[in-house]
Amino acid sequence: MVKAPPLEAPPTKNPVAVLLEAFSAAETLQSNASIRIETIRKGETTNIRVNGYVLYEKPGKLRILGYHPLGMSLFDALYVDGEFYVLNILQMKAYTGRLSEFEDLIEKAGLRISTEKAGESLVPTRVLIALDARKTRMDLRLKDVVLNAPLPEGAFEWDIQRMSRFDLSAGFSRDPYHPNRMYPFPL
Repeated sequence: MVKAPPLEAPPTKNPVAVLLEAFSAAETLQSNASIRIETIRKGETTNIRVNGYVLYEKPGKLRILGYHPLGMSLFDALYVDGEFYVLNILQMKAYTGRLSEFEDLIEKAGLRISTEKAGESLVPTRVLIALDARKTRMDLRLKDVVLNAPLPEGAFEWDIQRMSRFDLSAGFSRDPYHPNRMYPFPL
């Protein structure tokens, strides 16, 4: 069993600010991601591996999507200039609001974030997130990173109807320039 590495970063009140700063060397970013989630519930460790996609646009837009290898959407986390939207398909729940309204909850959760860059990379190639109170760690490894290219239209629009679909062909579009890339919005 592969365990997520320990996270040495201090707790943060504004996790999105940490990520926006980490990606700020680029105007835009789009990347596939390999996401590993490790959680401990009732003494049992569970490891979940999913595919993902990360989008960033300077100065204040970030989106992280997670989906099953067969294409089913699992989660969509969107941040646009202080507002956040999170859709968790498995729990059938959506959360929205201003991030500033949740600072106390974020602090109680013991949220910590760290980023790592590989080689000469301008932006992180790895993001580690820990929620101490929930005994959960997430390890995002970015791959096929594209910097400063135009992002697909609608990349930062919140469409709960589209994201709640379980049909790959209905919810995702193929990138004509990168055949292995899929987007949860029309191209």
